[in-house]
Amino acid sequence: MPGFVERPEPLEIPGLVHLHTGKVRDLYRNEAGELVMVASDRVSAYDWVLGTQIPDKGRILTRLSLWWFDQVADLVPGHVVGTEPPPGAPADWAGRTMICQPLEMVPVEAVARGYLTGSGLAEYREHRTVCGLALPEGLEDGSELPAPIFTPATKADVGEHDENVSYEEVARRVGAETAAQLRQTTLALYHRARDIARDRGVILADTKFEFGRPADGEGEESERPLVLADEVLTPDSSRFWRKSEWQPGQPQHAYDKQYIRDWLTSPAADWDHRGDTPPPPLPEHVVEQTRERYAEAYQLLTGNAWS
Repeated sequence: MPGFVERPEPLEIPGLVHLHTGKVRDLYRNEAGELVMVASDRVSAYDWVLGTQIPDKGRILTRLSLWWFDQVADLVPGHVVGTEPPPGAPADWAGRTMICQPLEMVPVEAVARGYLTGSGLAEYREHRTVCGLALPEGLEDGSELPAPIFTPATKADVGEHDENVSYEEVARRVGAETAAQLRQTTLALYHRARDIARDRGVILADTKFEFGRPADGEGEESERPLVLADEVLTPDSSRFWRKSEWQPGQPQHAYDKQYIRDWLTSPAADWDHRGDTPPPPLPEHVVEQTRERYAEAYQLLTGNAWS
């Protein structure tokens, strides 16, 4: 089954308990009960975490997430309470670390789509729907939708596919009130981010959010506020396209790891992404082009040069 080409060993840091090694992030708990989230330079594609890393990727993701948390703070609170690496942490954790409020996570990937592509396009071509929502005829890969839609998914383990589900299924799993809160908050966040990105020459095609509720809250679950968690509006959780080159029906200039996916499925890679054989190492030009696209996304969106 796909997964890590080579799973990294968790570090032993005084005062921290290792909780989880994800595709990109390593998660620890400190003595205060807070979560310590560290973004690595790992990259995943086709359900594999590759053996080749992308320099600076973890820092770019972290800094961009922090910037977006500030942009949407009036819409929903975020889980970040600090960014200072804990005592005894490796020097490499600087710029990669977020200290986060512990949450009871809502077991749903909250996805918003403003454009048709990816798994949504595959469903549309077969049924003219996305997550059960009917869409008009005549849409192509990259077409802008009549209005943004909420298309949730279930969160999968490393090596497994996230599964698109209907809104009704989300309501069945988490309750009607929580489902309504998820849809309303997700679409509000998408609208805010789409407009910010568009003003900077970037199309936000789709994105996914994760939410939780304060673990120490009182009262019914739906009465505790939703809190925005994990990463936010990064090239790993979103599809960003160059606005000036957007053209439905053809490949878009993407600020994400699409360059890696394209190489892995090219004859140069000589690799079957549908099989169980681990992917080959990435060549230097693919690593550098991918790094440049992450850095360019950061610079365009924030207006700050990457350094």
